[in-house]
Amino acid sequence: MTDTVFLATFAHPNTKAASIVCIFTMLPIPAIDLIDGKCVRLTKGDYATKTTYHNEPIDIAREFEDLGFPRLHLVDLDGARAGRVVNHRVLEDIATHTSLCVDFGGGVKTDDDLHAVFDSGAQMVTLGSVAAKNPRQVVEWGERYGQDHIIIGADALNGTVRISGWEKESGLALTDFIRSYYDKGFRRVLCTDISRDGMLQGPAIDLYRTLVKQFPELLLIASGGVSGMADLEALAEASIPEVVFGKAIYEGRINLHDVARSFL
Repeated sequence: MTDTVFLATFAHPNTKAASIVCIFTMLPIPAIDLIDGKCVRLTKGDYATKTTYHNEPIDIAREFEDLGFPRLHLVDLDGARAGRVVNHRVLEDIATHTSLCVDFGGGVKTDDDLHAVFDSGAQMVTLGSVAAKNPRQVVEWGERYGQDHIIIGADALNGTVRISGWEKESGLALTDFIRSYYDKGFRRVLCTDISRDGMLQGPAIDLYRTLVKQFPELLLIASGGVSGMADLEALAEASIPEVVFGKAIYEGRINLHDVARSFL
């Protein structure tokens, strides 16, 4: 496995509490996607393919915590589609009753949305549609809350960024979009190859390898396609800092005990 190590710092943007600093070869981040407050997964972002895996996301989050995972990627699919935060109570429940560092995404469009998400306990927020539509607002939020608490959501299909729950094209080329924020100092980017999301056919390693080479200081979070331990090991060998994975967990394709032993 690669000897490359990455520094991860976890602290809430609304407090002055001391940060928790951890070192990883690659940080695996389990995901919970929400519709109607339940844990679900889609295939290629298609809402018609919804599969519900659990009615109580807090129980899943506690399992991740018990295994030693420090981070959680929590996605409000209702919010992404509606253009407003919907599942904030689930976020608050998880943030209150676990020690997980929660990265929340989906439906954040306004100052009130962002404040509510941080106030509900998120330590980071992933901004996709608003980052494509209103970059001035996102830059201002980075100045106000700190860029370390902002993750730019760069989810693409055939090299073009998609928005609004992946249902609409933005007209922005993926690398141009990333560069527009990279040049302004943003370093956290979550990139999903939509064609692989939920397919369990392997991540877009060549794409991610190209991105970390093109943007050497990028703290890239790979997402989409992870089907088992071999995919995580391949991403680590490619020096990808972090990876989000979900469907492989819920379909029983990956053993979280093995993941924890290998990477945490």
